[in-house]
Amino acid sequence: MVSEMTRASVNHSGRAQPRCRYRLVIFDWDGTLMDSADRIVACMQIAARELQWDVPSAAAVRDIIGLGLPEAMSQLFPGITSGEQDRLRETYGHQFRLADRIPAPFFPGVIEGIERLRRDSTCRLAVATGKSRRGLDRAMSHGACGDWFVASRTADLTRSKPHPQMLEELLVECDATVEEAVMIGDTEYDLEMARAIGMDRVAVTYGVHERGRLLRSEPLLVAEDFSSLAEWLLV
Repeated sequence: MVSEMTRASVNHSGRAQPRCRYRLVIFDWDGTLMDSADRIVACMQIAARELQWDVPSAAAVRDIIGLGLPEAMSQLFPGITSGEQDRLRETYGHQFRLADRIPAPFFPGVIEGIERLRRDSTCRLAVATGKSRRGLDRAMSHGACGDWFVASRTADLTRSKPHPQMLEELLVECDATVEEAVMIGDTEYDLEMARAIGMDRVAVTYGVHERGRLLRSEPLLVAEDFSSLAEWLLV
């Protein structure tokens, strides 16, 4: 373990400047940075209703948040055909774009916490999300936060969680080893993706999956809010 004094730099006042525990911090998006779960649930239920299908419960939709859309649709609607997937993708996408005209908010503490992490020039931030590339770009544009992250991976351009390909690609792009990185997320899909390659992982409880489910993936930390997460990351 690197000591706090060697991890910290010294600012102009002579006081130690906190440094991040990791060279690469990878965040999930929905449910970890952005408070968008209720919007996802509502749009999926509206889409099912428009297609005159059985409407999934809110709990069922929340359970698939974090997966890529094809995997989510297959889990919500077992036996769905490729043609039905296309119809659902189009209908859900339309509903989500309508709802997204009013940007979803970041969770409390996210903006301040990210700014603190960015003050450490040795720390790089990235995103691994079940969103599509177009959806993530739109969310980043709305949040004016694209410059927060050096890299990102979306489920439509690589394999969906919990397969670790997203993380493997980010490690290569960011020139980091698995020991130098951490994955932070609100679902077991995030944590299991990291555990598959031996990456450190941190769970947050203010998102989608409940604490007991997250604990099964053996996270290093279970954070109740983003501010306490940032405090832990900075030593």
